[in-house]
Amino acid sequence: MKFGLLGFPKVGKTSLFNILTGAGVAVDKYATATGQSHIGVAKVIDPRVDRLARMFHPQKTTYAQFEFLDVQGVQKGEAKESVSLKDMRNVDAIAHVVRAFRDEEIVHSEGTIDPRRDIETMNIELVLADLDVAQRRLERLQLNLKKAKNKEDELELPIMKRCLEALEREQPIRDLDLRSEELKRIRGFAFLTAKPLLLIVNLDEKDASRVATAAEDDSLQDWTGRQKTAVCAISAKVEEEIARLEPADARAFLDDLGLHEAARDRVIHAGFRLLGLIQLLTVGEDECRGWAIPAGTRAPQAAGAIHTDIERGFIRAEVVAFEDLVTAGSLPAAREKALLRSEGRDYVVQDGDVINFRFNV
Repeated sequence: MKFGLLGFPKVGKTSLFNILTGAGVAVDKYATATGQSHIGVAKVIDPRVDRLARMFHPQKTTYAQFEFLDVQGVQKGEAKESVSLKDMRNVDAIAHVVRAFRDEEIVHSEGTIDPRRDIETMNIELVLADLDVAQRRLERLQLNLKKAKNKEDELELPIMKRCLEALEREQPIRDLDLRSEELKRIRGFAFLTAKPLLLIVNLDEKDASRVATAAEDDSLQDWTGRQKTAVCAISAKVEEEIARLEPADARAFLDDLGLHEAARDRVIHAGFRLLGLIQLLTVGEDECRGWAIPAGTRAPQAAGAIHTDIERGFIRAEVVAFEDLVTAGSLPAAREKALLRSEGRDYVVQDGDVINFRFNV
């Protein structure tokens, strides 16, 4: 899964990127934008994977991962031609970093600090970028259908009309109640406003303790109730410092601030919930690993997340719940207690399932 970090200039995107990925990209609040993008990977640390590693002593322990793309800040009024937004069309979801911190040395492009205004302004920028794509596609569809009847074009036409009408109302496509097959027909156009949106409010250092109430404090409740949209908060300045500490010191610092999770974990968990993901677990002497898959995934498709050959040659899945495996103490003991079961093609994988896939290719 790939998130694109988006925002206006000087909002703390790259600081957050460093917190998430440990990349250590240089941040200079006085520097001008270079246009350079950064790509990094964030591990989804899961205590269950650690527990399984202690049980199986594998050669390698691997966590599920998120990929993050950090692009140059978008200038107001330039989204339609922005190279950065073109890169954003290849991500699975957008994380919009919004400035709520105050710093007299960093002048906001709009003068005042107003997270709600900036969210609405960026929404318009993305709508305008999508509007251009939708208009050109609709014109092409209508031209094609004048020349010859085509069933696929006929099915796509009303969907594209709905998308265009929504964009003309400044409404993101994600707000439309489109069925899965309708979304499939427009997926190739990679509409920015169709992608799930995670709003990340970057607070002042002195406000770090109010991350849990930031959405309410900054009057963003209406955004939390929208489809495929979520809000979380960080204080990049202080939490970038925490990310550099040893685990025990970091925990003490977080406790002093009254925070249950570090910024990295809050953002990643918010992303998991937004995308409706769960974790499938695999174990063995070679590796214990977590895999991020969409909730509702059936066993063969879950196997495909590991390797397409396993999905193609799927025979059955040997499944035990994480808690049952820990209680039993080993896979043989779980089998003896009838906790390890055999599931077929219709089995829907549950979060924390430990699975061994049987396959033949």
